[in-house]
Amino acid sequence: MTMTDDNGTTTAAASGSVPYTVPRPPAVIDAAVWPGIAALPAGFRADVAARIAAGIFKAAVRHLPLEVRYPDGEVLGSAPAGAPVMTIHRPGDFARRLGDGGLIGFGESYMAGDWDADNLTAFLEVFAARAGTLVPEPLQKLRALFLPRQPRSERNSLENTRSNISRHYDLSNELFATFLDPTMSYSSALFPSAEGAVRNSDRDGFAAAQQAKIDRLLDKAAVGPGTRLLEIGTGWGELALRAAARGATVYSVTLSSEQQELARKRVAEAGYTDAVTIELKDYRAVEGEYDAVVSVEMIEAVGYQYWATYFQTIERLLAPGGKVAIQAITIAHDRLLATRTGYTWVHKYIFPGGVIPSVRAIEEVTEQQTGLQVRERLAFGEHYAETLRLWEERFMERQEEVSELGFDAVFQRMWLFYLCYSRAGFASGYLDVQQIVLDRKRSAPGRGAAL
Repeated sequence: MTMTDDNGTTTAAASGSVPYTVPRPPAVIDAAVWPGIAALPAGFRADVAARIAAGIFKAAVRHLPLEVRYPDGEVLGSAPAGAPVMTIHRPGDFARRLGDGGLIGFGESYMAGDWDADNLTAFLEVFAARAGTLVPEPLQKLRALFLPRQPRSERNSLENTRSNISRHYDLSNELFATFLDPTMSYSSALFPSAEGAVRNSDRDGFAAAQQAKIDRLLDKAAVGPGTRLLEIGTGWGELALRAAARGATVYSVTLSSEQQELARKRVAEAGYTDAVTIELKDYRAVEGEYDAVVSVEMIEAVGYQYWATYFQTIERLLAPGGKVAIQAITIAHDRLLATRTGYTWVHKYIFPGGVIPSVRAIEEVTEQQTGLQVRERLAFGEHYAETLRLWEERFMERQEEVSELGFDAVFQRMWLFYLCYSRAGFASGYLDVQQIVLDRKRSAPGRGAAL
């Protein structure tokens, strides 16, 4: 349940975890830091849009398995016992943001403190499970006319990509350390069981599950003594360390200066400086030949316009007989087609320029525009839901430390919304995560086919 004290502080609980306190933003939000949150949409158009948005929202939630509570006592939803509860503190502000920004405004209204939920993930999961049907079909056909499109300045061209990556990954190594496991792995773990039964107190188990994910990728790419390994997307260095421990020579590229700094430090401390090179470089600028290419949840930052370039680059760099192993978040193909050009709350606040691929898109791009071919896939979306649960718990446990790093209550609500929003996607099946193994087609004339 949600409990709100006299100061407006909301206590919520993630599924299967202990309650935590969700910070409330200050009465006056810093407009210099949060221009999209501090000011409410105003004017005649905003008035009309707010009334329309309020009506559409109420109609949408009226028959959903949840409960929406308004300050005047109105309660909406078709809630069974234990269903998630949304409490709207400021209905007018909520409607204005929703009317002005749609789903972007929905996320911004949470950041502003217009509403809370007793179990944010469960609440968002109700919507994620119905993402393709919540909006009536006639209105879906008009979505392209009304929804904002990704700005050209955020396309992942050679000129823009560094900025896009920096906006997320260069926030602060210390921030990421507050919620990641000791391996500093920022991608789905692979737990021993399908249920992912690791718990918050089992921190060693979480790190082991992250290493199991890495080891499986290295195994599938046949990484061992003497392997020349290219890693696209360094993260904070755990994969490079584990590959070097196998006797591989690793060349890893990243566009995050913060990640490069910490990864290099970890490599030096482990004694693998001679075996691991970490460069600040775009994957398209890499030269050389490698026996294996591994990339963990980096394709999501490539942009759909550049997926062919991404795989063509891998093919160019792959030695005869080499193998490729990538880990990718995926989405159903019909949802990809419906959303790939849209501009969302996640783009605006978390991952500028990002587009999640479908398995079909990966298979079509590699089949039609490269000499590579998908050989094997492992889907484990439920493991990502569990990973995100643990990140959420760890982040909320350390709110005081996050505040001391300079990240205010609005940021903390933003980050919580991001973690729960993502977890809801995996828990509902709207999103999945795959380990995908590729190599060259057995006959690809002119493409260096393996004999």
